[in-house]
Amino acid sequence: MHTPATRIVSAIALALLIGCRGDAPYVVPEEPMPANTIMLSQMMRELSATPGFTDALLAELDKDGKKGPALLTPALMKHLRELILGKDWQGLDRFPGWTMQEINPTVRVVSHVVAKKEVDKKVVVKKDTTPVAPTPEAPITTAEAAPFIDLGSYTLEQPHTISLDRPSTLPGFSTEGIVSAMGEGVVRGDDANPALAPLHAESQRLADLLNRLSLNALGGAATATAELDGRQAITPAALIQSLMDSGHTVTVWDARYFANFGHFHYKGQDVMMPFWVSSQIAIPDTRRTLLVPVSHAEYEWQIRGPKINADVSWYFGIDGKAEFRTMDTLDQPWVLGRRAHAYRNGDAVEVTRLAGLMTVAYMHEHRSHPSLPFGGYYALGVCQDGIAAIEKKMTGHATLFPNTAEAIYFDDPRDAEINALIKAIPKDRAGKLPEPERIFGSLPTTNLNAITIPGLTADLVAVQTAWRDGSLERTPSWIRKMTTRVLGVSVVALLLGIIVVRRRRSR
Repeated sequence: MHTPATRIVSAIALALLIGCRGDAPYVVPEEPMPANTIMLSQMMRELSATPGFTDALLAELDKDGKKGPALLTPALMKHLRELILGKDWQGLDRFPGWTMQEINPTVRVVSHVVAKKEVDKKVVVKKDTTPVAPTPEAPITTAEAAPFIDLGSYTLEQPHTISLDRPSTLPGFSTEGIVSAMGEGVVRGDDANPALAPLHAESQRLADLLNRLSLNALGGAATATAELDGRQAITPAALIQSLMDSGHTVTVWDARYFANFGHFHYKGQDVMMPFWVSSQIAIPDTRRTLLVPVSHAEYEWQIRGPKINADVSWYFGIDGKAEFRTMDTLDQPWVLGRRAHAYRNGDAVEVTRLAGLMTVAYMHEHRSHPSLPFGGYYALGVCQDGIAAIEKKMTGHATLFPNTAEAIYFDDPRDAEINALIKAIPKDRAGKLPEPERIFGSLPTTNLNAITIPGLTADLVAVQTAWRDGSLERTPSWIRKMTTRVLGVSVVALLLGIIVVRRRRSR
């Protein structure tokens, strides 16, 4: 016979057990979708049974890319393979859906081992305490710099004088090395942007030149000089000022996009392939957490004038390069695009100065820490870190997520200004929950209804409403959830035991 107390305790226990089972699996909606676009799961439904295709796809994704949102570490690669082979198409369309605390260890373990070795090298105990003069550092050579920056035909060992009074003689846009056919109707890489590709020759010359002028600041580098209308410039900032002084308009955009994880096309259709991260923000009236596609951020220079018409960008990419680049391929429509800030006149010169200093700082980091995995990507930050650091200097706010740079690496006294900027921005490596301002600030649009990734708009609208009315809640990690539930069940068991003992004693 059950007493009222045992009925209550039993009800609590049942509720806890039901909670452990969770809700029914969330089904990713199939709409809206941009025209001529399919989700990754649709492509893989058709091709995963093709012998060797899954392995070919994973091998292709494991290559260096210029706009990758995240590293495919062995753990992530294993997870992706399991989703495809297990035909978990819902999971594939929200890959990987991990928190930053879950993603971090897949990179951090290796990085921390390297970091400890680097620190140990610096801590040398000597019996003789007489100060020893540091050994002069050899200049960075062109060959040493080549894996981390594109200089075109310029070298660090020779001085260069580059005239911008004459048109660029570099070749025009080509898809060679950018677009590749994988068979079965699958192509990786994007074609020409019709608005920007015609400017490729001038854009490529300007990107190479800005990179080379940045490296004038390296000790021992021969000086490169840009000339325009009788003006000379030996720094990127001075070149931008020369362009403006000679009648060119220069605008620097702080641009944000959804990062395209794959850049795949299937039978002439774009393949939607974001890289999803858990924000650990609860979606109201559900038991789900808000998953957001990682964004790509970059600074973009638009130069228009009597002699130079060019478009270049700057960011630190998964290829390990912190550099000025061309930007003349066509984005898939679902990645959208937002210009969060516009800088002109003196502000444009200042952003250029800081980007040039960032380029030099990263070159110093590559030399100081040559063993960092993945070309320093992730340990030295991702594309967002440098953009957020400059944004905070220019506006007082850093509105990008995630940032992954380890402050321990940014300690070279030659780069004191950049070190301080990197250390001032929020970090997403130590388990701190990202602020909603950065989650929404990273989005490539302020119009949530413009987003065409199925299911994302509704989730964002619900979370944004809760954020604005003060009812926003965080979701605990799975470890915390399970610990809470185990403790709850233990308490129930203890209460049941006490009730049983008391009943027996009363008899």
